[in-house]
Amino acid sequence: MVRPGYRLAVFATLLALLVVLLGAYTRLTHAGLGCPDWPGCYGFIGVPKTEAQLAHAERHFPDTPVEAHKGRNEMLHRYFAGTLALVIAMLAVQALRRHGRDGQPYRLPLLLLAVVFAQAAFGMWTVTLKLWPQVVTAHLLGGFATLSLLFLLSLRLSRAFMPLPGLPLRLRKLAALALLLVIGQIALGGWVSANYAAVACVDLPTCHGQWWPQADFANGFHLTQHIGPNYLGGQLDSEARTAIHLTHRLGALLVTGVLLTLAWQLYHIGLRRLARLVLLALAAQVALGISNVLFGLPLLVAVAHNAGGACLLLTLVLVNYRMRLATQVKARRVSPGWRLTPLSTGGVVHYLGENPWQRF
Repeated sequence: MVRPGYRLAVFATLLALLVVLLGAYTRLTHAGLGCPDWPGCYGFIGVPKTEAQLAHAERHFPDTPVEAHKGRNEMLHRYFAGTLALVIAMLAVQALRRHGRDGQPYRLPLLLLAVVFAQAAFGMWTVTLKLWPQVVTAHLLGGFATLSLLFLLSLRLSRAFMPLPGLPLRLRKLAALALLLVIGQIALGGWVSANYAAVACVDLPTCHGQWWPQADFANGFHLTQHIGPNYLGGQLDSEARTAIHLTHRLGALLVTGVLLTLAWQLYHIGLRRLARLVLLALAAQVALGISNVLFGLPLLVAVAHNAGGACLLLTLVLVNYRMRLATQVKARRVSPGWRLTPLSTGGVVHYLGENPWQRF
């Protein structure tokens, strides 16, 4: 039986995934400055439509003419993000009310609430600092962090998972390393997007027909870029963008190698479905990344690449959550509802209950 708040947490997780994808769609349609102010749009709750509203927008924002389609994309993202913030606030209130009862986690919902406040600030700075790459990347990471924490909260409230006895320490370390590398690769992807470097290389496996083309890493990763200019479309030259793109490719190779090793280790000890899940998420993300280059960054594929990154991250959160449970099995008695099968025989831990998550 799940803990109170489980269904709300799952709903919030799905909503957070939608917000992440809407954020990607907003960036990819160059609508990040579709509304030049925050939290409204040209001083209104929605995109200006009437003649009076358009005249007001032209008078107060003469340098940013109204582009209705971009404004709609930006405001749609804000509406869903605001709804997500309200749902997370509900989870935090519920956690405080049930604190100390039925193993209800309360620190995690409060952390989520703090992350949401930070995300609101970064959302404002994204607009007021005119898409400054550092803020855009931090805002993207905050969205992925919100999604991951909500997924973790759903796992904790589900009561679906059991300890995995006998896991080697090296496997837990490998899972943690894989999670950190995926987070780093997502950060690199955000830096690619914020600096418009996704099409800096248009061929594979080479770049501009060379294995190692001219690349300006110093300027590509110059993290103290001047605040002030409008960064819509990017300010870096071609060689700096090439350096960013190459780094993202190299990161993808490293992540792929580590995740393949992790999947093999999971399969070897009997966690075959979890291993297949890692392989499936990895294969989908690699295929989408290659498609972005070969087909010139089509919008739907680029948005799907963001979704693939989210799914890969959540998969690693699930793996590490199971590893964490494994470290706790020695510190507590196993519940009567659990039946443990030694992993050395290729068996899988079973749970005497009804929950689809138990298969993993």
